[in-house]
Amino acid sequence: MATTLTVTAKGQITLHKEALNHLGVRPGDELDIDLLPGGRLQLSPKPGTSAASIFGVLARPGAPHRSIQELNQISASSWADEE
Repeated sequence: MATTLTVTAKGQITLHKEALNHLGVRPGDELDIDLLPGGRLQLSPKPGTSAASIFGVLARPGAPHRSIQELNQISASSWADEE
């Protein structure tokens, strides 16, 4: 698949969704760029940078699920106890 990109006045390019899907990246992910001989570039997803990869890291099996309201109350009461 070959595609043409346009460089903006700020020196930026936008990768098409097809290219991002091919790389397996999503918004918030980072890419590594390797400069190759002959004026070529190689893009690859930076390992472990997916924003989605952090979701659920604090989950504990058997722990109760809390609503936003409950978390806000717990947070507010923690601040109040510090005074």
